[in-house]
Amino acid sequence: MSTPPVETRVTWFCVDLEANGPVPGLYDMVSLGAVVVAPDESGRLAIGSSVYLEIQPQAPRFDAKAAAIHGLDQERLRREGLPRREAALALAQWVKAQTRPGTEPAFVGHNAPFDWSFVAWTYAAEELPNPFGYKALCTKALSAGVLDLHWLDTGKEVLSERLGLPAEDKSQKHRADYDAAYQAEILLALLRRQGRA
Repeated sequence: MSTPPVETRVTWFCVDLEANGPVPGLYDMVSLGAVVVAPDESGRLAIGSSVYLEIQPQAPRFDAKAAAIHGLDQERLRREGLPRREAALALAQWVKAQTRPGTEPAFVGHNAPFDWSFVAWTYAAEELPNPFGYKALCTKALSAGVLDLHWLDTGKEVLSERLGLPAEDKSQKHRADYDAAYQAEILLALLRRQGRA
């Protein structure tokens, strides 16, 4: 029986974000973290560099309960965060620089529909090309298939146990940079289970 090929056609970008509400446009994306999972010099997948951006709020609505989850100070974000367009340009430039030659960049989210919707909307609103194209991979859906789990059982607590990963650091959870890094560990472990890393 042949071994599945190691995936070297894609540079994966594990993306997590924090927002002031449930949907883009009406509510702001206020921070974004991304971590590269890509072939290293030996051709095996490995976790690479990361980026973290904080973004000025400007949307018409604000959900205090959503903002309490991430805990980012709105006034500080207005003073110190990047304007939305600058953040989109910075992310696109970073993605281009990190995409390995001969591969395509791919967006990965843990519950990708949520994170993907904010990122895709931002590029559309700013009339900029989305560096990830039009598709995204969801690690919840991937883990359901790889680990034979019900979709409702694909939370990070279950996945950390099934994949032999350290438990999440609750003191850092809901920081976009930390969550993106933890998600990269999940993706790499799932791809290893498939024999593709």
